[in-house]
Amino acid sequence: MRFYLSSYKIGNATDQLKTLLPAANRKVAYISNALDWSSDLERRKRNAQSDIEQLQRLNLGLEIERLDLREYFGRQPELKSKVLQFGTIWVCGGNTFVLRQAMKLSGFDNVLRELYASGADMLYGGYSAGICILAPTLQGVDIVDTPSVKPYGDIETLWDGLGILNYSIVPHFESNHPESEAAGRSAAYLKEQNIPFRTLRDGEVIVIED
Repeated sequence: MRFYLSSYKIGNATDQLKTLLPAANRKVAYISNALDWSSDLERRKRNAQSDIEQLQRLNLGLEIERLDLREYFGRQPELKSKVLQFGTIWVCGGNTFVLRQAMKLSGFDNVLRELYASGADMLYGGYSAGICILAPTLQGVDIVDTPSVKPYGDIETLWDGLGILNYSIVPHFESNHPESEAAGRSAAYLKEQNIPFRTLRDGEVIVIED
């Protein structure tokens, strides 16, 4: 499994991204549940459409399909069957804690861990919340994202990440982004707590090829 982890939007490593996409499967699952924190449906629609258009501008014949995890709450086996149809999973930014809730309720967290452990020929890409979620812990993310937002009901706040990475990522660090100041405080907290982390400025990308 390969990873393309951008601080914001598609990032500045699109040439590398093109080489990471599985040649035999151009189907992309676009997951935007991190945006479910907002009640502004038009804003959510615009954000998602912007992401999809960026991916389409790669001109690689990608077939992009919206995958709403809410439709699979309590239906992990069906979700896994669906995810296996895709060559790429792209997860957008928003509220990391909301995204974590959606992944837990749908079983996507388990599905992704299984795919990673099996060495699946897939690409996981995304930005902001979509990459913070891969860390062992969401400690420090609460400095940027509100953990008490619960659009799916009053469930316990989840502080564990997916644990696919062995470090946390702090996106929007020292960038022209509304969350940049909070990102700096998040990095300072992680350093103080001796939690391994990497910072990313907007435009920067972490590429992992297993």
